[in-house]
Amino acid sequence: MKNIMIAVCALLITHAATAQYDPAFRFGVKAGANLSNINGSNDLSIVHSGNAFNFKDNDNRSLGFVGGVFFRFGKTFYIQPELLLSQKGGKFNVYEDGVQNSDGKVDVRFSNLDVPVLFGVRVARFFRINVGPVASLRLSNNGKLGDSFDEIAGENSNAEFKNRLAYGYQAGVGVDFGRLSVDVRYEGNFTEIAKINFDNATTAHQFGKKGNLFQATLGFAIF
Repeated sequence: MKNIMIAVCALLITHAATAQYDPAFRFGVKAGANLSNINGSNDLSIVHSGNAFNFKDNDNRSLGFVGGVFFRFGKTFYIQPELLLSQKGGKFNVYEDGVQNSDGKVDVRFSNLDVPVLFGVRVARFFRINVGPVASLRLSNNGKLGDSFDEIAGENSNAEFKNRLAYGYQAGVGVDFGRLSVDVRYEGNFTEIAKINFDNATTAHQFGKKGNLFQATLGFAIF
């Protein structure tokens, strides 16, 4: 009897998710993963106490969680604002005098509140294309970037993240199956992420790096 009840509940949930559902307004929840990186056109190189240190881009991406709520207004043409908690980051290779340190990989992580506002069009019954701006408020970071500079220049290196509120864009595609939706997006940023002072020097070294990520999410429209 128990197995029958479980099977019936599963069938009801599946039917609710895939039944004809195409309202002009949707509100739902979504969750998924980010594959993010931080890179730029120039590597950061600094000389301290006679030693040269280089922070170079690492092609490996950081895996993080993303989840929150979305609102969709419209059918064929729509606007979709979202509120998301998003984990982002990137990795760097650290070299001292041209030789990579034994623990010379720095894995930087952020926790952000993201507010994308996407403008989209439904190309077919299930398929969507969307693009729009995103504002990202940094809530916290794991401190790995600051720790790595402290190891090089001492506790007064004064490594700090700047632009707590960053701006960027998202673009991607989506597919709807009744109340279920799958989205895949690319996100780019316009804002450099950090400013570094060594030994409280009057000259600040700009860590000219910007974030980017690939994002995949699964959503469910509550109504």
